Amino acid sequence: MSGIDREITLDHRHLAKHLPNTPESNRLLRRGRAAHVFNDEDTLFRVAQAIMVGGIHTGFARGYDRYGLMFTESIGVRIDPDGSTLPLFYSEVKIDADEKYHPIPRTRSSEE
Repeated sequence: MSGIDREITLDHRHLAKHLPNTPESNRLLRRGRAAHVFNDEDTLFRVAQAIMVGGIHTGFARGYDRYGLMFTESIGVRIDPDGSTLPLFYSEVKIDADEKYHPIPRTRSSEE
């Protein structure tokens, strides 16, 4: 079975760090961490919807229930602190204990 078959609510608190050129994503880079960002806000919402419909449950890791999906075209980029980038084709939706979720572009599914 694929998709998310329960009632979940978008957690807006985490979205800005996954969008390009926001203070939140730029803060990650300044702190020496990579930023995983979607191409734009429309892509973020399109990807989240696709995962809700057809995502595969990948398990529970670091306090979140996770569902992921691979895409055929780039949905975002990983930006390293040195400015280098890597196109991203995978995304997951993280769901917390309060049934709040947010999508994240990634290089692969999360592991414990």
